[in-house]
Amino acid sequence: MQLQQLRYFLAVAETLHFTRAAEAAHVAQPSLSQQIRSLERELGAELFHRTRGNIALTDAGSALLPLARRILADTESARLAVQETVQLRRGRVRLGAPPSLCTSLVPDVLRVFRDRYPGVALVVREGGSRDLVRSLAAGELDLALVITPPSGEEVPALSVTELLHEELVLVSGADTGRRRRRVRVEELRGRPLVMFREGYDLREATLAACRAAGFEPEFAVEGGEMDAVLGFVRAGLGPAVLPGMVAARSGLVVTPFAGQGLGRTIAVAHGHEVPLTRAAAALQETLLAHLREGARSGELPPGTRLLLP
Repeated sequence: MQLQQLRYFLAVAETLHFTRAAEAAHVAQPSLSQQIRSLERELGAELFHRTRGNIALTDAGSALLPLARRILADTESARLAVQETVQLRRGRVRLGAPPSLCTSLVPDVLRVFRDRYPGVALVVREGGSRDLVRSLAAGELDLALVITPPSGEEVPALSVTELLHEELVLVSGADTGRRRRRVRVEELRGRPLVMFREGYDLREATLAACRAAGFEPEFAVEGGEMDAVLGFVRAGLGPAVLPGMVAARSGLVVTPFAGQGLGRTIAVAHGHEVPLTRAAAALQETLLAHLREGARSGELPPGTRLLLP
């Protein structure tokens, strides 16, 4: 049974005339009659009573009529659904990102994407880079922003594009009126810090920098999420090491690190063997365009450097 045969059957059933049905279907009348006979052979029953000058549905034809209408309607709905997805009038993107990027870069990018493609659903998952890499490998995410390399691990199953090198800075809530231009990592020795919970890339970066400088950092409070850490710093519990993009929006006192300082590389990743959906590809392109425009217009925070060509 072919869809075209059902269309021809429906045209005859609605006009009760083979010639007028052929004209409505834009097909030669002998071809239409041949397709109807082929359909009847396929179903094993006549669909029309054919008498001179009179066409009527048989019981089998009457039974087929509502089903044929439903099948053709569902087919048209399927065609429209696919077309809308291809044209990005609908769809879904599952994006993963570290919490620090969910409070800085991600909202701006999603606002631009949402304005451009309002019918595409957005699902955001926060997590550390190691967790996000695992979610990508398991097919649970379409795209993810990660810190590379994720905890020194190789990610051969992923396609990774480096986007930005971002400076890490020291933020504090107390303004002594004498702001220093730079601070050395060694000066954090014996200075209790506000520290993120385990699993945060920022925690690992801070611990690694302190240990490379020859000391184990002290914690005023540890275990916080991004919002909690910012709140603790504002309350004067101690300074914290934050990404430049987050620090620029925090309203806190920002002090860069001296020398080569601290930094991290931000990349966008997706499964290497699974092609991006059109919606996910559009989100990635929106992200790249947003970063290029920010670099061109000088809107990237100080210490943030674009790595894209």
